[in-house]
Amino acid sequence: MSTAMNFGTKSFQPRPPDKGSFPLDHFGECKSFKEKFMKCLRDKNYENALCRNESKEYLMCRMQRQLMAPEPLEKLGFRDIMDGEPEAKDKC
Repeated sequence: MSTAMNFGTKSFQPRPPDKGSFPLDHFGECKSFKEKFMKCLRDKNYENALCRNESKEYLMCRMQRQLMAPEPLEKLGFRDIMDGEPEAKDKC
């Protein structure tokens, strides 16, 4: 009865992170964008809807530096602020 464990027979195959998983920014390439976003959140009492421009800039930085998979900003929920400032929405 041989119950030899063959741990060395399988090799680990790395794969890119799943959507929503971010590699660490080891070199701090997007740190200033992250800090700007976090300051906005603190200043706006953590209402993330009020910091969408900062969030968009941070995600764009990550995509440009291959820290996340490129994704159209429309798919990330930024369709209404694609050309700069958010559209004015009057709810009167």
